[in-house]
Formats: sequence, C-alpha cells, structure tokens
Amino acid sequence: MRRSAPGRSASGSDVTAPKRFPATLKPAAAAVQREVLMPQRHLHQATRDAARLARPSGTGLDGGAVRERMVARLRAEGRFDERVLAAMAAVPRHEFVDTALAAQAYEDTALPIGHGQTISKPSVVAHMLGLLFAGHGARQRGSLGRVLEIGTGCGYQAAVIALLARQLTTIERLQGLHDKARQNLQRVALPRSQPAPRLIWGDGHAGHAASGPFDSIIAAAGGEDLPPAWAAQLAPGGRLVAPMAAAGRGQVLVVLDHVVEGGASRWVRSEHEAVLFVPLKSGVV
Repeated sequence: MRRSAPGRSASGSDVTAPKRFPATLKPAAAAVQREVLMPQRHLHQATRDAARLARPSGTGLDGGAVRERMVARLRAEGRFDERVLAAMAAVPRHEFVDTALAAQAYEDTALPIGHGQTISKPSVVAHMLGLLFAGHGARQRGSLGRVLEIGTGCGYQAAVIALLARQLTTIERLQGLHDKARQNLQRVALPRSQPAPRLIWGDGHAGHAASGPFDSIIAAAGGEDLPPAWAAQLAPGGRLVAPMAAAGRGQVLVVLDHVVEGGASRWVRSEHEAVLFVPLKSGVV
C-alpha cells in the first residue's frame, strides 16, 4: 500500500501544505512507527496466506471470469456500491502483484508487493471507495470528481479510482513503489475517455495543493490525526476517507465532510470500523 512524505512532485515542483488550515483541525502528531502492513496483517503473514490459498479455477486470469467471481463474492455481502464493483470487475488485479502470487490475486486477502508493503484486500478497497460515494457531493455528481489518493502503492486502487473519477492525482513516498505503479498502470489499458492518473513521487502528508481542491480524498496510511493540509484541500461538498487513530479504539476509518451552509464552511468528522494500516510518514525515500 502506500505512504506519504515531504519531497518533490514527479515534475520537480515542491509539494508544500497551505499556510492556513481549518481552525477545527490541529496538526498531525508524529506517526507511530510500527511493523504493521495493510490491511490487518503483517508482511510475513500475508506471504504465508498467499502460499496456502487455492489457485483460482476455470479460465485464465486474463479472461475476466476470475474477476467476475471476486466481484460476485463481494456483491453477495450486500454492502458495496455497484459502481465500485463494476470498476473492480474491469481492473485486472493480477497485473499489480508479483507473478508468483498472481494465482491468489482474486482472493479477498492482502498480498506483498515489495518494499515491505502489501496490496489492500478487495473488500477494503470496495468499502473505502463506497464511503466516498456515499458523500453528499459524490451523490450529486454521480462520480468521485477530482480525487487525491495518498499512497499509490502498486497502483491497483488508482486504476479502480481512475474509472470512477473525473481526474485522479495519486502520491507515493517510496520511489520504488512509485516507479512500479507507473509501470503497472502503463501496462493496464484504461478507457481513453478517462484522463490518465497523475502520479506524484512526493509528500502525501502535505497533499497536493497544485492539483486541488479535491472532491474526494482517500488515504492508505494512518496517523495520529488528519493532516490539516488534507482538509484545507477538500472542496466544499467533498469527502475524505482515511485510517486514523481514535481515542480508546486504536485505528479506525475516519470520514471527514466539508459542509457549506449559509455561506459558512464546517468540517464534520465521523468514525467507523477498526482497521490496521501502515503509519503515515513524512520524507520521500
């Protein structure tokens, strides 16, 4: 999955946070350094799970049948947005994992992608994108609009978002993963009607003001509190979904809505289920 850090964009421009932030949000505390990997499992555990899972049966991975079966299993749970499921059915997840693990690509499990990271479980991707779609602005637009993704990872979620957004900017702090995601996304054919994702090697902690404001922001790494730069770059009517620390609950999915009433802006925060994502970090590597 992905992380964030101060640095430069792919174009060489500095990535800096806005100087003014919503007064209701305080600067993020230092990220807790823990050997955890997203979602909900350590790297060695994800590797063991990948080794024991059964190979998909039926047609080959490129045929689409295994993707349809993955989506059918998610649909049977009855809690995921159909637009998200349709996008996931169109993206070949096996193209974003190592060849040795491709047979497990359509199981609902995290898989190692190198650099000490993992690709998120399909159900986690579906749930977080569904939360974005449930926002008032997305319901009005019928799409996720202009999206900022914090933590590109291997690029799988970026490919799914690209089918649901008007424009996607995605940031990765690890250059090795940034380069891998770029190669993966170039190999996977996205519809020509969709703008190509903008990949940035830089500090996701600071967002990317040059590409904002954003209708939707989604993060794949969690800190002690939401970075003020993210809220400052969230457009009126926009929604943010990210794992963050919650008092007495560990790490949970946090939803932040930018609400405008009577010409005044306010940010409404709600907390959802417990999760376990890697720490949000600063500093490109």
